Amino acid sequence: MTRRTEWPGADTGADPGSESAAESFGGPTEPGRGAGFGEGAGRRSRSRSSGSPSSSRAEKGEPRDLVEQARNICLRLLTGTPRTRKQLADALRKREIPDEAAEEVLSRFEDVGLINDAAFADAWVESRHHGRGLARRALVRELRTKGVDSALIDEAVGQLDPEQEEETARELVARKLRSTRGLDRDKRLRRLAGMLARKGYGEGMALRVVRQAIEAEGEDLDGLDEPF
Repeated sequence: MTRRTEWPGADTGADPGSESAAESFGGPTEPGRGAGFGEGAGRRSRSRSSGSPSSSRAEKGEPRDLVEQARNICLRLLTGTPRTRKQLADALRKREIPDEAAEEVLSRFEDVGLINDAAFADAWVESRHHGRGLARRALVRELRTKGVDSALIDEAVGQLDPEQEEETARELVARKLRSTRGLDRDKRLRRLAGMLARKGYGEGMALRVVRQAIEAEGEDLDGLDEPF
């Protein structure tokens, strides 16, 4: 019977330096490759058996090993959840990946479409507006915190026209209106308008939509002080 020698990285696709990153972050490696881009498992095994300097690459933290760690981290973070370039860059920096290795991986991921801030912004606006009822002001604020470029943010939120935004505001008020019945008139108006304001709707629109909804129930709001 032939005894099989288990070389680190030959079957797992990771050398000692990247093994912990792959296990911690779940980043897959390419079939038939070792920890560095373009290095076959067989070649790595021969290098180690001959005692060449590459046998201690992980311990020395050489550039190719760091690039592979960055690659694995990004793949893990992108699994099932789109992320912006800044989010990934921050994650790599937190894990002490050098800027040069991080830049190489992030640029490559952009080239192949794994990072696409424009598509991320479009999807974010669609999801957060229809799912949470957020207005443009709130959407801009959220996208900025995720590091999306201002021009891409403007383009994404530009998909929401004022009529659509106001219609969403009316739907939000309609869902909350019943729960405010029985409250003091002023308090009811402030509560509903405040709910819209927190979701990024302008003061003028929020007050107008709430007043119209309450008046539609037959309540007189003449002489009522504005809550803003």
